[in-house]
Amino acid sequence: MDVDLTGKAHGRGAYLHDQRACWERGVKGALDHALRTRLTDEEQQKLLAFFDEHLGNDSQGQKGAEELS
Repeated sequence: MDVDLTGKAHGRGAYLHDQRACWERGVKGALDHALRTRLTDEEQQKLLAFFDEHLGNDSQGQKGAEELS
């Protein structure tokens, strides 16, 4: 599982807004449903760490959506 900020990666994807609540909802089950798979605990932690590192500071204003593939 990778985060694709361009939205152009091949394969199944899902969009998450740049708000932490959206990412938390995603790792708690919404992404499992959208991607038709089961995220491991490691993948869930990786996604939340990515958010904190790359999007956490800018999450006050909604800039758009990020795609996961």
